[in-house]
Order: sequence, then structure tokens, then C-alpha cells
Amino acid sequence: MEDDRSSEIDLNTDNIQRVNLRDWYKPMSFYQIWVRSFADGNGDGIGDLYGVYDKLEYVKSIGVDGIWFSPIYPSPNADYGYDISDYRDIHPDFGDLDQFKKVLKRAHALGLKVIMDLVVNHTSDEHPWFVESCKGKDNPYSDYYIWRDEPNNWDSLFEGKAWEYNKERGQYYLHIFAKKQPDLNMDNPKVRQEVKDIMRFWLDMGVDGFREDVINFISKKEGLPNGLPFLPAVNGMPYYKDGPHIHEYLAEFRKVCDDYDCFQLGEGPMTTVKSAMKYLTGPTKSLDMMFSFDHMMADCLYTEYVHRPFSLIKLKKAFTKWQYALAGKGWNALYLENHDHPRIISRYGSEHFWRESGTMLAASYIFQQGTPFIYQGQEIGMTNIKLMSIDQYVDVSSITNYHTYHLKEDPERRLHRIHLSSRDSARTPMQWDDTENAGFSRSTPWFYVNPNYHRVNVKKEDADENSILNFYRKCLSLRKNSKTLIYGDYTEHFPKDKNIFMYERSLDSESYLVICSFSRLPVKAHKPAKFAGKRGELVLCNYPDEPVSYGGVFDHVEQELSEIELKKGYFRPYECRVYRYYT
Repeated sequence: MEDDRSSEIDLNTDNIQRVNLRDWYKPMSFYQIWVRSFADGNGDGIGDLYGVYDKLEYVKSIGVDGIWFSPIYPSPNADYGYDISDYRDIHPDFGDLDQFKKVLKRAHALGLKVIMDLVVNHTSDEHPWFVESCKGKDNPYSDYYIWRDEPNNWDSLFEGKAWEYNKERGQYYLHIFAKKQPDLNMDNPKVRQEVKDIMRFWLDMGVDGFREDVINFISKKEGLPNGLPFLPAVNGMPYYKDGPHIHEYLAEFRKVCDDYDCFQLGEGPMTTVKSAMKYLTGPTKSLDMMFSFDHMMADCLYTEYVHRPFSLIKLKKAFTKWQYALAGKGWNALYLENHDHPRIISRYGSEHFWRESGTMLAASYIFQQGTPFIYQGQEIGMTNIKLMSIDQYVDVSSITNYHTYHLKEDPERRLHRIHLSSRDSARTPMQWDDTENAGFSRSTPWFYVNPNYHRVNVKKEDADENSILNFYRKCLSLRKNSKTLIYGDYTEHFPKDKNIFMYERSLDSESYLVICSFSRLPVKAHKPAKFAGKRGELVLCNYPDEPVSYGGVFDHVEQELSEIELKKGYFRPYECRVYRYYT
């Protein structure tokens, strides 16, 4: 590989041993915890760090090697944690710094790394910096934010126009997201120093790195010119995405991490492969990985609120584009779910073929080259919740979308769009068992529990060898113990097939062929010519020997194929198989 920092692993031991300290993330996989909905340890209906502590053994049992915490800092919750009012403390709903240190210590004892969310494009409007900045132009925090006497025409991504008037200061402040999320002025060196000090605060405590929120937005074009009028909602994006000083500023943050054994993962909304390469490779390299969004648009246009039929061709094209572009040069961050996207089975799979599509989707991405991320509940196949009124939703973007777009449609249709697209669908309480409140809390949860928790829960799936949970464990174990599945080359086969996603991972004399059907009906998959006449070892399949049914809404009619048909290459609905070949 061209990347001279590639690490080697010892597969003869129980634990993967890192050689190059800066590359320890490559063989690993991570579990994202959105604490408010994970586990309530103190019984007040809100997930917290006490609940996290109690569930660390479960997290370890999945087979992951690290945890990514969504923001757990104090916040007014205008955007549920992504509007931070204090970067050096823990939200009282979740516990305190002592409890966090206890979680961190226990996680490290279990062999789990811990990375924090670094949100520095904006703060809460209740952050002391902003409170002071509002007081006028003659205080030390005056230029910590972006103020103008007259606003330009930019729209925000969450809430109306991107400028809000502040009576106290007599000026407008910029907010690319919600009104309560004023953008920081990263051109001010004092702000950048604050960011570096925050990083050191958590790194000195022992955290292992950062996921950096919308990090490609932190540098704005000088003069803040008017946006393009024909791009509603995103008209200003050309002037704040991948801005003029972005690599200069990220280089400063990178120097902090150079002093620690940590890594940086950036979120890059609307980032192209070409622009991402500047963050991940070459002299401007400042990030170890980047979350891209291309593969999350296989059923939507730009935002999930603008829907279209799912296209496997579009999904495959997005996956393969990033795999080929980063090969030997950078490293992919692999994911299908997180706190910002609806549940993947409800989008790219089938709730009718719940277990089959849930397991197939796991294999479709975990075996690509990169570091896999699993979002809480994804590993048990949690699905979208369907609420009866927009008043039941709490996500600011969902509420804005409902009241802003498609207003000529009847309310029922607009609510259906929210059901398909809302971030709240990924934020329902974790389903631990079939007791009241899904075992999440002894009290009424802060948000609605999905009614399917009686069938979809950790306890039930943990005891079922053929469950989605145990399939994720098998996938992660197979990947962890294969140098080929970690470092091998990626090759896609039959890119124009509308039903089958097939890709190969190869290294030296070993190859793995991953075949995933995205069809509700039996379909035939052709073996690539290079494997003709070769007999591969089937190392993983999501169809057990005996039919599986979970009852109720997840009942399905088994579509049996004869042994002869299977030998001819037919795949059952949402079937996936992984073969190993030697040359």
C-alpha cells in the first residue's frame, strides 16, 4: 500500500496488536452511543453515563474495539447536544466528570478506546462566549462569532434564514444550523486556541481521539458573499464548505493530536471524493478518516426529506467510488447508521424481511476496506418509529421540514415524509428487553419507545444464534481475524446489476467474495470469471439451516429454493454469502 503509515497485525493472538501507534484505528471497529437514548442508570427516564457504565460489557461483547460518544457536554438541547454551552463538563442529565472518568477507566480496562464528539463550527447561544459577545464590540469575546450589520441571503440548514438579529448588540449573527447554534469565527486566532485547549483537556483526561462535527464548514469565504438564489436551503454552502483557510486551521488542530496517541475523524457533509482527498492525504492531510454522505443518498435527493425509490446502483456507485479513490492513499470510515439518519432497514432493507435484510446490510459494508462504525440499536435491527402527529417529534430539522416544504400536500402525506426521514427515528430508546419501556428505564422515557420492542430487543437476540445481533458479532469476528478483510484490495463485480452487490477483498493469495442480494425475490448471481472453476469455502451466510420467524409484523413466507437452484447461483430474498478463495 502507498500509505507508509499502514500498520501490521498479529493474527496469532487473541487481540490485534498494533505496530504503528498512529494507525491503531485501522483494524478496529467502533460503536456509537447517543447517550440520552442508550440506557437510563438513575431511573429518571433519560439515558446517562451510569447506564453506559452498566452496559460496557455488552458493548464489548458485540466485538467492537471502541466507543464514539455523541456530545455529552452541557447543552440546552436545541439540537440535542450539538449546541454546547460548556466544552469542559458533562451534561447534568448524564452525570458528571467523575462518572465520565469512571466510564473511561472501565472502557479502557475492557480494551475499548473512547472518542469524543468535537463540535466547533458553532456553540449554543447560551455559551458564555456568546453571552459576552452579545454585549458589544469592545469586549474580549466580541469577535468570537460572525456578526454583520446587514445579513446576506444565506439560508440555514435547520431553521429559516442563516442570520438572526440580536437586540442587545444591534447586529445579526450567523447560524448555519439552528438559531440557537451561532457559528464561531474561526478566523479569530483566539477561537482556534480555545479549540486546541479543549482538545488537550479531554486528551489529558485519557480520551483516544475525536469525531469532528461538520468540520469542513469552519472556514467561511471572506466577505460572505450572497449565495446562489437557485439553491434553496443550501445557497450559501459554496462559501462555507471547504473554505479558504480550512486546511490551515485543521493543521493547527492536527499538531495537538501529534502530541498524543489519538486520531481524528471528520464529518464532511456534501464532501466530494476530490475535496476529501485533501483532508486525508498529501501535504494538507489533517484527518485520519472522514464520514462522507454519498452512500446515504441512495433513496433521497440531498436530504432524506426529498425522497425517491431506493437505487442499489446508486448505493454501489457511492461505495465503490470512495473505495477506489482512497485505496493505498487514505482510509474509509464505514457506516450505515448514526444519530443523523433514519434506521437503515426501514430505508435500504425491508421490515417484511427484517432479519434477512438486517443481516445482509451488515455484510454489505463491514467487509469493505475501512473502519466500521455501528450505531446503537443497529446491531439488533431497530427500525423507524411512526408517530401520529408532528407535535410528537422533537428534532428541530424534522419540525422545520414539515412546516416549510411540500406545503401543498395534505398533512398526512407530509407526516409520512417525516416518518421516513426524521432523525428522531434513530433516537428512540434502546430496546434491551421486552419489559416495560423496553428495559431502557424504570420511569417514563424522555422519548417514545418503538412498539416493536417486544420482538426486537437485545435479550431475545442474544439468546438466538440466528439473530441480527449474533450475525453482527460473526461479521466483526471474521473481519478482525483476517488481514485480507482489513487491508486487502477492494474490487466491485457486476456494477450494473440492479439486485446484487458483489465485491472482492484480496491480499496475496487469498480472496474473499462478498455477495449481497437486495431483492425481495429470488435472484441469480453470476460468479466472476476469475473464480470460474474454483471452489470457494462458504465462511458466512445469513440464512440458517432452519427457517426463522419472529412472529407478528415480521412474519414472512419462506421462499424455498431447491438444492439444484442454489447450486446454480440463485439467492434467496436479501441473502448474503461470503466465500474465501485461495490461489
